Amino acid sequence: MAARLFLAPGREKSLLRRHPWIFSGAVERVECAGYSGETLDIFDSNERWLARGAYSPQSQIRARIWTFQQDEAIDVTFFIRRLQQAQSWRNWIACRDELDSYRLISGESDGLPGITIDRYQNYLVLQLLSAGAEYQRATLLCALRHCYPECSLFDRSDVSVRKKEGLPMTSGLIFGDLPPDLLTIHEHGTKLLVDIQHGHKTGCYLDQRDSRLAARRYASNRRVLNCFSYTGAFAVSALMGDCQQVINIDTSQSALNIARQNIELNQQDAGKAEFIRADVFRPLRRFRDDAEKFDMIVMDPPKFVENKNQLAGACRGYKDINMLALQLLRSGGILLSFSCSGLMQADLFQKILAGAALDAGRDIQFIEQFRQAADHPVIASYPEGLYLKGFACRVI
Repeated sequence: MAARLFLAPGREKSLLRRHPWIFSGAVERVECAGYSGETLDIFDSNERWLARGAYSPQSQIRARIWTFQQDEAIDVTFFIRRLQQAQSWRNWIACRDELDSYRLISGESDGLPGITIDRYQNYLVLQLLSAGAEYQRATLLCALRHCYPECSLFDRSDVSVRKKEGLPMTSGLIFGDLPPDLLTIHEHGTKLLVDIQHGHKTGCYLDQRDSRLAARRYASNRRVLNCFSYTGAFAVSALMGDCQQVINIDTSQSALNIARQNIELNQQDAGKAEFIRADVFRPLRRFRDDAEKFDMIVMDPPKFVENKNQLAGACRGYKDINMLALQLLRSGGILLSFSCSGLMQADLFQKILAGAALDAGRDIQFIEQFRQAADHPVIASYPEGLYLKGFACRVI
């Protein structure tokens, strides 16, 4: 008998709205489920078929939905079909924005929960984030070989979220050629060096592509402070926008070294760039105490919140760091502030920035709002897919 999951009475509403997750509290019982990640059929309490998904007994997300079509098997053909659907949209984006690199599969929003695939030219970089995704690894790899025979595939499933699914972290070449130490990619007329094997995420923050373009528009004749600069993509954009100076702060010396290379690669004036290896809070406080002023600050920190229990602390962290930034801005200055924490809603983040302005004794106007780039879509039934949010704030 096939594995089956039965929901508790009244807990089918989210699935009827096609939300792709089932939490542990919604489950009444599971029958014949022997393996973490295996595919099971999902029924309501009246034994009506609802969906087919992947079972994860160690996670609070007890099942992730592959399909709401009863006649759709989860096999190689299924994955080929999903890959082709996703590629069609990325082809349009790549043509529009002159890209050679983009997010190919964005998990639940592309109908492949727990799976992330980024494409850097002819290198595919894979992250399997759930038990179901890992269980389907071999089938997915067959589909990738079929759809992308010209591409190499590198595994970057070295992320801590796998621990919640009872999975070890993995990394390494799956097939094809090993990526170079640094690969040059292109976006909006910019060249960026990407470390596929060891860099953050899959090597580059592709989701910030449109925000970087916006930074270029704001940067003209401004003194810019780029916080959490990583490999300097925002710095390159600011220099291409003819800024006066850009100061980059990051804790990683290797990232700052690549940032310097990115500036030179784009033939920008390296004399306008400064690099500080430090925890961001320390130089921000020093700049404040020394009465330093800036015309534009980019505040793009790492994720501050992993679960709901951390949300209150994350709010304080976001408020403190943006308060310091606002204290450093001249009147008329621009703060580009971001949160990549999925649990941080955009309206809450806006309130945090407003509170930071109040504590800093500054008045601000919200003049533009940002989100992840279009190759990171958000399916309507899964609003949690909108994880990146940001605002351009003008000090008045």
